[in-house]
Amino acid sequence: MKNVVLITIDALRRDAIGIYSKKNSLTPFIDSLRNKSIIFKNAQATGPYTQSSFQGILASSYYLEYGKEKNISSKKILISEVLKRNGITTAGFHSNAYLSYYFGYNRGWDHFYDSMQEEVSDMYPFIRGDAINLKVNYWLSNYVRQKNYNPFFLWVHYMDVHEPYIGEEKYIKLIDSNINIGKEKMFELFKEVILKRDISNCDNVELLKKLYESKVMETDNHIKELFDIFEKNKILEESIFIISSDHGDEFAEHGGLSHDGKMYSELISVPLLIVNWDQNKMINCEQLVSLIDLAPTIAYSYGLKTPEELKGQPLLPLDNYNKNNCYGEAMGKIGNKEKDTDKPVYYYREEDFKIIFKEDGNLWEMYNLKDDPGEKKNIINNSASKRLLKDKLIPMINRWIK
Repeated sequence: MKNVVLITIDALRRDAIGIYSKKNSLTPFIDSLRNKSIIFKNAQATGPYTQSSFQGILASSYYLEYGKEKNISSKKILISEVLKRNGITTAGFHSNAYLSYYFGYNRGWDHFYDSMQEEVSDMYPFIRGDAINLKVNYWLSNYVRQKNYNPFFLWVHYMDVHEPYIGEEKYIKLIDSNINIGKEKMFELFKEVILKRDISNCDNVELLKKLYESKVMETDNHIKELFDIFEKNKILEESIFIISSDHGDEFAEHGGLSHDGKMYSELISVPLLIVNWDQNKMINCEQLVSLIDLAPTIAYSYGLKTPEELKGQPLLPLDNYNKNNCYGEAMGKIGNKEKDTDKPVYYYREEDFKIIFKEDGNLWEMYNLKDDPGEKKNIINNSASKRLLKDKLIPMINRWIK
């Protein structure tokens, strides 16, 4: 039985990874894993921001399953709880406040670090990836020194790609050698452009995207360091790695910035790789899959059946995966905090067709992603498929209201 390592990168767009893009690669290390990987070309998040997406990732459940709750519901079961009950050692390391003990994400972990006791600054509002790796290295090195240690599940979440995009000069110069900008100016762009969702100046938006890309390069190096830690501890070949993100980020594709309550592909389409050192060739999976299937896949990797509380199904073995649809839900918020006045937004997708419902305004949208990957042409009024997709989405709307 192998160890399983879940690596999640906050706000990482799928098209930022070289494997998925024809652009110059920002992720040379992740790309180097391709021949050891199953690469899911069409993975979808269950929501466009952390609170809505991670309930799919760690609890295989939808955000509003029991209505809008501040904490993750006690009716939901985290994959860490499933594994710990079955004798698997669990450890989690991250610095995202929305995934902290305060919101109930500390359940089921033998070791849980969420950084909430650490001092951070406005410019760097989270513990960075190199510091996360040091803590992982300390725990892992001590754990594997034990004779006949139990298989473990390790979750590592990196926040470095997330705004405010305070990039390091060495990475910025690799993106664009003509950029000369100090950290204070980067932070000013965050406050005056990102927070205000001001896309009026195209040059500012383009500069922000380049700073974002520099953070992607930085995080790729953090992931390389993590793999080096496993190699140093001689357990690289004894471990399976799952690499994904919780959502993407917008750069004015649909009139905004960051990751608000929208269901478009720049936020919902995410990278997903399963890396296994026993594998010697790249496997591409074109199947439409959901991050709600990650927790069942992790359970399967330990030989466990999917608990009935989990709503997804294992992605492995690939031949047994038989879903052809994805669903997600969130609150239609603008900004980093949900407001009491925010109303839900939903999406449902089958193959290349996606339908979106925004409760605010009772608005429906539909897109043919094959012909319109940028989701610019709303075909809700002239598509023969709209009734079929509407009928499948409608039962999910406000289903928690008795």
